Amino acid sequence: MDMTAWLARATADADARGLPELKPLLETLARSTQTLRDADGEFNHPAAAHTTADQSNPSTWLGAGNDIPSE
Repeated sequence: MDMTAWLARATADADARGLPELKPLLETLARSTQTLRDADGEFNHPAAAHTTADQSNPSTWLGAGNDIPSE
């Protein structure tokens, strides 16, 4: 998911729930997450190769299932 879109939805949700004090924490989380994603790309980490389709499937997160030998 695009971090900008996520942040917009998360802050709108915080506003709707009457939790404006949550917004700085969400902004920090978004910046930190984007920094980690950028670092993955910079160091050619396999996580950087995941597509949007992969991100929608939790079984592909962190390479889950990749260590299971095929028969």
